[in-house]
Amino acid sequence: MKTLAILKITIILAAAGVILISCNKLTENPGSVIVSSQFYKTSSDAVTAVNAIYATLNSDPAGDFPIYGRQLNLLVENGSDNQIYSPSNTNPDVRALGTETYVSANSRVQKIWQQHYYGINRANIAIDNIPSIQFDTTLRLRLVRESKFIRALLYFNLVRLFGDVPLVLHNPASIDVSSLKIGRTAAELVYSQIVADLKDATNLPKLYTGSDKGRATGGAAHALLAKVYVTRGDWANALTELNIVINGGYGYALFPSYKDVFQKATKNGQEHIFSVQYETNLGEVNSEQYLSLSFTSFNPATWAIDIPADSSVYKLFSANDARRAVTFYSTQYNAATGKTAVYSIPNFNKFVDYSLSPLTTQPQSGINYPVIRYADILLLYAEALNETNGAPGVNAYAAINQVRARANVANLTPSLNQSDFRDSIFLERRKEFIQEGHRWFDLVRRGGTTLVDALHKLPAKSAASAKNTLFPIPLVEIQLNSKLTQNPGY
Repeated sequence: MKTLAILKITIILAAAGVILISCNKLTENPGSVIVSSQFYKTSSDAVTAVNAIYATLNSDPAGDFPIYGRQLNLLVENGSDNQIYSPSNTNPDVRALGTETYVSANSRVQKIWQQHYYGINRANIAIDNIPSIQFDTTLRLRLVRESKFIRALLYFNLVRLFGDVPLVLHNPASIDVSSLKIGRTAAELVYSQIVADLKDATNLPKLYTGSDKGRATGGAAHALLAKVYVTRGDWANALTELNIVINGGYGYALFPSYKDVFQKATKNGQEHIFSVQYETNLGEVNSEQYLSLSFTSFNPATWAIDIPADSSVYKLFSANDARRAVTFYSTQYNAATGKTAVYSIPNFNKFVDYSLSPLTTQPQSGINYPVIRYADILLLYAEALNETNGAPGVNAYAAINQVRARANVANLTPSLNQSDFRDSIFLERRKEFIQEGHRWFDLVRRGGTTLVDALHKLPAKSAASAKNTLFPIPLVEIQLNSKLTQNPGY
């Protein structure tokens, strides 16, 4: 990570400082610099520290794409059969992700690794320091549990993207570079830590009001824990958690209209279990929701940042499926000219902020990124019942049909065997969650050749092979840390 390189510089500067002090007998007290020993003193400090952890989800310290604002999607949507880079995108690393030809030196793969560990480090510092601050016990526990929720979310992403990854749970106590080099931790142990963090986080409040809306709740922890168990094929524990989310009094429900999932006016609503927060045009204090650049202009000759990987993605939807018009647009009305622009291919629509009037290019969209929503829970519940019982039952059909009914799609007829119902679940998930960062993870967790077979249906992704079920450990990380090993095939 870049941290290691920075630490090398720090060591040199520190050594130089020692020489100066020994020569001049100077005792420094840099009052203008806040260090951790000075900072973690008050409840306000604790709240600020945890807010800074949330900020790692929707912003980047170097001004790059945030994790949940395009960066993750570059890997798991571009790397799936849903999406490909814009034809106007000249970045070779982005194009390589879209054609399954990426290598360990890919800058986007390196960035996602660094961003996740940056957020994890902030969470570790908060978890270590907040318990020693003397203030309201309930708030203190809540802030630590929120930190654990985000740490678990970030490790859940990492272990699915890369497999075995270094498990770091504390801020380094030394600037000795050699002590910072650790190897990859077995995925099983990483998952154990994720589960432990989320179990503690289930004690978070059921809801928040006012400016606290959007923070992690106990229901979000149960929901994420259910996703972890589903990913691991632990169907019994998955069902336990899913039942808690559905029947635990959290008030979750589908929006009557699919469109409301992606509206500024309905953000943090009844379907949003956990979302990464964005706001419209707040200047430098606001991070950029780059997925909103699916709309760039009223000129049909221009290209959005990403496009559907193949027209068959659009054709998955029947004409009456309410999700089609929300997921894609082929026309846009220009209020300034009174004319409608017609685009030759459908473009992604979910994160376009239509609260902006007139509609313009929008690097700062007010549309939140839904990490977990209730439709996901219903479909996971149907899947878990099918896998547990060897066939879908009444409750499994009821769950998937709630999602289909909201989309104005006919109910599934209770006549499918386990395999066919499983296929129906994953098709429904694909249509429901396009551009929401689920598809690659879904294809991988089905195992076998599922991912490769899906990608090979697209000419642009013919280079896909079994190695693509994991991303490579970034080359620069291995160069800095000799204890890291590479994933097979890279």
